[in-house]
Parts: sequence; C-alpha cells; structure tokens
Amino acid sequence: MLENLKKAFDKGVEYAFTTTDKIEKAAREFAKENNLNKEEAKKLLDHWVKRTEEMRKNLEKQVTKIQREAIPKMNLVTKEDYHALEVRIKKLEGGGRKPVKSAVKANPVRKPLKKKPAQ
Repeated sequence: MLENLKKAFDKGVEYAFTTTDKIEKAAREFAKENNLNKEEAKKLLDHWVKRTEEMRKNLEKQVTKIQREAIPKMNLVTKEDYHALEVRIKKLEGGGRKPVKSAVKANPVRKPLKKKPAQ
C-alpha cells in the first residue's frame, strides 16, 4: 500500500505538467490497479485535476516572481519602462509635431578643383 501511495504521489507531481487527458488516463490506470469503485475513481480524478491546476498556478507565480527579480539584475528594460521612455521622447520632440526646418542650409557637395598646369 505504501508503495502504491509513493507511485501515486510521483505520478501526481509528474502530471502537474501534463494535460487533463493524461491525468484521466493515469487515474483510470490507478483505479484499476487498486480496485477502486467508480465513485472513488471519480474523487481521485477530481482531486488530481484540482491539485494539478493549483500546482500550475503556483509554479506560474513563482516563475513570474523570479522573472521580475531577474530583469533588473540583467539590466533589461521592462515593457512599462519602454513605454514611459517612448512617451517622454515624444514630449521632448514636440508631442508629435512636424520637425522645424533649419534656417541654415546644408553645404552642397563641392567638386575638387582642377590643378592648373605649372608654368
């Protein structure tokens, strides 16, 4: 019985990262191996599905927390920081107005002078 419980726990952890179809299949196999009736098998399946969802959500929260802590350490820009900089640049550039033309004209490209023959 203890060995079956260990196997069930190991499978439960493994199935935290799998689909509901695979969990249902595992529950059917477990119920068959341990001679569970339909009601017990249904309870087991519901429990496994619920725990799997809880594990996924918990894992997602942990990964998100790690990412948020790691981004500043890696000197990466967040989406929020990027957006704030975009807004600031637009304000500094004149809020999206057309750029003012410069009064100073650019120097045209001049051709090199031809050398006069020496006399």
